[in-house]
Amino acid sequence: MDTAPPLYDHQKLLELAEARMPFGKYQGRLLIDLPEPYVVWFAQQGFPKGKLGDQLRTIYEIKVNGLEYLFDPLR
Repeated sequence: MDTAPPLYDHQKLLELAEARMPFGKYQGRLLIDLPEPYVVWFAQQGFPKGKLGDQLRTIYEIKVNGLEYLFDPLR
């Protein structure tokens, strides 16, 4: 039985683990450490355009699926 390679980019995960919120109440905090309600609020209001929006969308998926532990070794 053939197994497919993982569908994620290690470099993007490392970059995401180091990304910080550039504005607002949580300015300077790692995106992976943003409170879940804040990330959910972005999901409801609409994510910003561009790279930050893509990163926040990924953080949202990670948080709502309970996968934050994936970043523990990167902290």
